[in-house]
Amino acid sequence: MFKSLLTAGTAVALSVGAASAADLPRRAAPPPVFTPVPVFTWTGAYFGINAGYAYTEADRVSTVGIGALQANVNNGLRRATVPLAQEGFTAGGQVGYNYQFTPGSGIVVGLEADAAYTDLNRRRTESIFLPAINPNQLTNTYRADLSFLGTVRGRIGYAFDRFLVYGTGGFAYGDVTQTVAFQTNAPVTYFGSRSRIETGYAYGGGVEYAMPTDSFLNFFKSNAVTLKVEYLRYDLGSRNLLVASTGAPLSPGVGYFSRFRTEGSLVRAGLNFKFGTF
Repeated sequence: MFKSLLTAGTAVALSVGAASAADLPRRAAPPPVFTPVPVFTWTGAYFGINAGYAYTEADRVSTVGIGALQANVNNGLRRATVPLAQEGFTAGGQVGYNYQFTPGSGIVVGLEADAAYTDLNRRRTESIFLPAINPNQLTNTYRADLSFLGTVRGRIGYAFDRFLVYGTGGFAYGDVTQTVAFQTNAPVTYFGSRSRIETGYAYGGGVEYAMPTDSFLNFFKSNAVTLKVEYLRYDLGSRNLLVASTGAPLSPGVGYFSRFRTEGSLVRAGLNFKFGTF
């Protein structure tokens, strides 16, 4: 009987203990950890490459004669205007820095410098034979070459998260070569040439898209890889080239002036690697 009472008492004690344990407050579970997704911003430095198509817009050379030689221009022995269209490819690189006022979507301002090879080289040769005016066969040769173009430009645009629309404008410079040779039969009787760095301005606009950081194009492990398409127009001004007599003795007041204008456009695509703020 004592054994039965002991067993019953133990059962009651265990049930009371379980009930008391159930009444104890539970330990609060730790709150879930939320990792915020970084908001993309265009702020940061970048460098990249570009390539595309280049073409001229003002593609004529205008010539006037000095003094009595204007009669040769009027009679068509030396052409008053000669078309000299140029087109080719362009390739180069750029560096720059952008600042975005508000992450996500907002205004973006920046500064970019670029330099590019331009395959703009055109040579035109004409043979003119007008025996009623001159018994000799005349040969006129014109050449224009822009071997590279560089710019330093400001940029301003609006970002829609990873998509940027922008305008750009600023300083431009390029290596310009211009040559004119007028021949009578075989000898070169009038010649002029110049090769120098010319300066001017450039402007345009484009669109740019920032790819995810883990893009397969991210060779340099940058914050982002951006792809852009851009139009740029440049104007390096007009210059008069003296096409002087090559006879002996030299006659500095005898010859022609040929006027060249160096301007054109670039349509190109680019790839940038962005560093700095995410």
